[in-house]
Amino acid sequence: MGRTAPPLDDVDRAILRELTADGRLSVRTLAERVRVSRTNAYARLERLTADGVITGFTARLDPAKAGLGTTAYVLLTIEQNTWEAVAGRLRAVPYVQHIAMVGGDVDILMLVRTPDNAALRDVVLAQVQAVPGIRSSRTWLVFDEL
Repeated sequence: MGRTAPPLDDVDRAILRELTADGRLSVRTLAERVRVSRTNAYARLERLTADGVITGFTARLDPAKAGLGTTAYVLLTIEQNTWEAVAGRLRAVPYVQHIAMVGGDVDILMLVRTPDNAALRDVVLAQVQAVPGIRSSRTWLVFDEL
């Protein structure tokens, strides 16, 4: 907290772009694609990781093929000054893939992916709404992702 990362240059941004497209690239291939030496590419990867720019590597999944065919955004309104406790409890709810604190008419926006509507109902009605500090919820079912 409070530490500012150095500004990114064109090579750093090129590295991030390549890794975002394919996080499994070898350092050699990455260096070739961004036109720097392997030593330079490795050093930049280490710096970007140490500075917290790169926070990890993950696989991108097709939710439907992974058995998560129902997707919804769940918008939550919470009691004032409960955001830390609410966020901690929401992180433990299964099928919640992303939680964001937002400004506006709602306080929290969550992306939820479940196997089916019954599981979504359980997540929202039985688990999320049971979290102390949550005042209301609205669920937006996703018909298609573009």
